[in-house]
Amino acid sequence: MKNIRSRPYGELRAKMSPASRARAEKRAKEMLAEMPLCEVRHAREMTQKQLAEILRINQASVSKLERRTDMYISTLRNVIEAMGGQLEITAIFRDGAIRISLFDVRIPVNLTSDSVSN
Repeated sequence: MKNIRSRPYGELRAKMSPASRARAEKRAKEMLAEMPLCEVRHAREMTQKQLAEILRINQASVSKLERRTDMYISTLRNVIEAMGGQLEITAIFRDGAIRISLFDVRIPVNLTSDSVSN
């Protein structure tokens, strides 16, 4: 079996053509643009426990949140804000995109363990 030596990304990138670099950067942006919630948390370098402490829920509830396929927009907004982000909702049509501002209004949400168990 051949021994494969790992190389720093900067070294490999330096050998890439400008077109290859552009394709790699485009692909990286695409991958970052679509992530499951748990991967967003990982990318923000947060643990479930850290996120739970900010949201004032337990770690198991964060785990449940990350596995859900459906949740209230207000719950998702609270999770994103706890990670330091801001949630925006955009409707995309064939002739353009429209940012939905209805969700800019803040509604207090209680993120108890019971509210995330659905």
